[in-house]
Amino acid sequence: MYRTHTCGELRMEHAGQPVTLAGWVQTVRKFGSITFVDLRDRYGITQLLLGESLNAQLDKQPLGREFVLQVKGTVTERTSKNNNIPTGDIEITVSEFTVLNGSKTPPFTIQDDTDGGDELRMKYRYLDLRRNLVKQNLTLRYRVNRSVRNFLDSRGFMDIETPYLIKSTPEGARDFVVPSRMNPNQFYALPQSPQTFKQLLMVSGYDRYYQIVKCFRDEDLRADRQPEFTQIDCEMSFVDQEDVLQNFEEMTKHVFHEIKGIEFHEPFPRMTWDDAMKYYGNDKPDIRFEMKLVDLGEPGRGNSFKVFDEAELIVGINVKGCSEYTRKQLDELTEWVKRPQIGMTGLIYIKYNTDGSLKSSIDKFFNERGLQLFADQCQAQPGDLILILAGKEERTRKAMSELRLEMGERLGLRNKDEYKPLWVIDFPLFEYAEEENRWVARHHPFTAPKPEHIHLMDDPAQYKKIKANAYDIVLNGTEIGGGSIRIFQKDLQEKMFAALGMSKEEANHKFGFLLGAFEYGAPPHGGIAFGFDRFCSLLGGNETIRDFIAFPKNNSGRDVMLDAPSEIDQVQLDELKLSLLK
Repeated sequence: MYRTHTCGELRMEHAGQPVTLAGWVQTVRKFGSITFVDLRDRYGITQLLLGESLNAQLDKQPLGREFVLQVKGTVTERTSKNNNIPTGDIEITVSEFTVLNGSKTPPFTIQDDTDGGDELRMKYRYLDLRRNLVKQNLTLRYRVNRSVRNFLDSRGFMDIETPYLIKSTPEGARDFVVPSRMNPNQFYALPQSPQTFKQLLMVSGYDRYYQIVKCFRDEDLRADRQPEFTQIDCEMSFVDQEDVLQNFEEMTKHVFHEIKGIEFHEPFPRMTWDDAMKYYGNDKPDIRFEMKLVDLGEPGRGNSFKVFDEAELIVGINVKGCSEYTRKQLDELTEWVKRPQIGMTGLIYIKYNTDGSLKSSIDKFFNERGLQLFADQCQAQPGDLILILAGKEERTRKAMSELRLEMGERLGLRNKDEYKPLWVIDFPLFEYAEEENRWVARHHPFTAPKPEHIHLMDDPAQYKKIKANAYDIVLNGTEIGGGSIRIFQKDLQEKMFAALGMSKEEANHKFGFLLGAFEYGAPPHGGIAFGFDRFCSLLGGNETIRDFIAFPKNNSGRDVMLDAPSEIDQVQLDELKLSLLK
């Protein structure tokens, strides 16, 4: 055998035992007639002592970093112990060694504080995966996967696979499409989610389904997006919203207990979508800190200040204990909100000084009493700083939401080791897409309206009032899961498609299989999908999901290790009946 133990296994109780280890050379340190080698594998590092008798062999066959090495020897107590590693009390006194394979000098150091940049490490990802930090991330991912599976199995869920080559039914993001050689000029699509399949499984009587499944969306990338990603995809029959929320809140608590040792004894708080937008400016609020948005329209308007008088929304936040912010700091914040990604023309501040006086950037238009009205509205106290934005409602609310998060970051209020989950409920069923001049589904077209709002589906003038039987689970300002109770009656599903601007012919072409299934005894059902990569990254204290994916794409959607996507040769194009535009 190549090894009797791993490099992370041996302890003082093994002293005196003969062992065989195999792994990669981490470091080589030569001290006169003896040489120390750190040997690494997936499980840890063990120090090797190669004595004078092996020096001649080392001279003929020098060891380098990342050489694959097998050694035989005896476990002995280290003279100089290393308390930073579990094997730090012992070393292997080597009697013989074999180089199983050499290695070129790696393009970057394979250690946690590596000197390799992102692109270089992604090009040599197979080397990057040897680093302990990356190994810890993938180990955490595996543990979360196992924890989720164990929980769902204990609740009677069945893991059922669904196809990857499906029909293109564009909703939301763009599809990735795959040409069919056997069906010329026709294409499969890769699934954005198994949504319709899991609903069909409910129709088929498999009342508790799950998958930890790959999904694909052709959309612009960011830290928490990849073109291919993984979902914990779940569906249940004969349930209402409360059943789904209770079950998957328990699953989330189970994972936190097993992975982080954290217990949540209280139910997760719940917040309506309306309140999330009103107090946090977005539908995935970070509730680790307060600093809620405050509508300042009443004290702001009617004072001959054009910026306020012409604004659709005047909104502020109270930044506690920051009245000592300097003019330089405030100017820097003003430039921050003017950045194109925020899109505001300026920032207004009111400093509630510790002596009780008020100083602002709008003193010309508001006297002390007027400024006090702002302070009272924000429940400010001496020592606080009020920041105000004004303008178009949607842009201004979004900008203030971003400013709130930025201030939370600057003040150290977004502690990655503190976890604050919540449910956001009662989403709008529709939103109006101005550029398309039509209503679109806020979640997806299979989401059911609240039962008390079903009658409003007959009147387009009422669409804005309809609430969805939908819910998101949010963790530290990131949506980690979302779902809904589904439509399960054919007539209501047809009304939904019509509301989205689909003709009967288009609806039947795209979703005739689902509408047909609803005519054969579809049960009430609903479910949820967790963003598995996002969940893992937050549990690992990181907002970048690619650090928790073995072989991720870069920000341009490229795999720089494989150099994909890439061109295909003319023979393949001819077989697929495809020609390329120049």
